[in-house]
Amino acid sequence: MSNSDGVRRAPVPVERCGAARALEVIGDRWTLLILREAFYGVTRFDDMRADMGIPRSVLTQRLARMVEEGLLTRVPYREAGARERFAYALTGKGRGLAGVILALMRWGDAHLAPDGPALAVTDRAGRPLKVALVDAEVPEVPLREVVLRPLV
Repeated sequence: MSNSDGVRRAPVPVERCGAARALEVIGDRWTLLILREAFYGVTRFDDMRADMGIPRSVLTQRLARMVEEGLLTRVPYREAGARERFAYALTGKGRGLAGVILALMRWGDAHLAPDGPALAVTDRAGRPLKVALVDAEVPEVPLREVVLRPLV
């Protein structure tokens, strides 16, 4: 798009763009990796730290922000003989980012993984799923029906 001064412009100003707004919340590497962990069912602080090698302070900051933004909710738990701790469960808002994480994974598998994908993404019946633009009439596969299986 160009305006009267001949400068090409995006069709929507950055402050009104949904992608730009989303990146304000989830636009750093650690936040996306924490979401990935939560989608995989890794929800405890120490487990996330061990999986990602993330510094404690960074994980603490990102989790607090993600709770504040409504992507995760704190769920208390207590192991025998230990103090109460919290796991971080995806909220509906957080689960809404499944397509984003799966699209990034698919792109990485296609363009950056010389050995091919590491996970199969299927529905419960084993039918392969992919992230794609579809018309509004095609039903979405609910996240609870998506299965991730390592391809070892």
